[in-house]
Amino acid sequence: MNSLGERLLNLRKDKKLSQEEVAYKLNVTRQTVSKWETDQSMPDFDKVVPLCELYGITPDELFIELKEKETSKNTEFVIDLEEEKQRASKRAKGIAISVVLYFLGVVWIMISIPVMNINPIVASAIFLLICAVATSIIVYVCIRYKKIKTPEETETDKLENQISDVVAIIVTIIYLIISFKTMAWHITWIIWIIYGLFNEILKLIFMLRRSKNEK
Repeated sequence: MNSLGERLLNLRKDKKLSQEEVAYKLNVTRQTVSKWETDQSMPDFDKVVPLCELYGITPDELFIELKEKETSKNTEFVIDLEEEKQRASKRAKGIAISVVLYFLGVVWIMISIPVMNINPIVASAIFLLICAVATSIIVYVCIRYKKIKTPEETETDKLENQISDVVAIIVTIIYLIISFKTMAWHITWIIWIIYGLFNEILKLIFMLRRSKNEK
């Protein structure tokens, strides 16, 4: 039982009483009893004792158990926060390494062919290998050290995901326009590397800010 409403609902069912019967005995409406049991409102102070007498419990038994459960939840949440700090640190390190690898990959492709005169196929293969390693690191740390989220953070992530989706659509449109206009499909795919790099840098910044706020 996670709320007062759920506890009142179960207590009524244990006594095999209907909402109408409880309402009649307490001189309230059935809608009032329904609101108590759905956590839309709490019983008035003068109704607490009659309500407890009806269900055969004391006010302490009604509220202390809920308080103990809430304290237990808070303790568990503190433990989760400590664990999340360690996870966030490991995720940040993994993403930071990946960002550096992406930068190295871009630098490599920029100098390997025109400056070092390396075979384009070999240069491209090494570039893709660097990108694959960087991406693998990101995927690993994000799965292995997945963030423990609070309900509030889950709602915030929904907004961030919506923004990310919009940016992805914009980048796709830009990519298609440039590619069709120049017909340089063998080059324009780099736009996605830049987008991925930019996206990971933003994630790293937000992650570091969150970690700092939690300390």
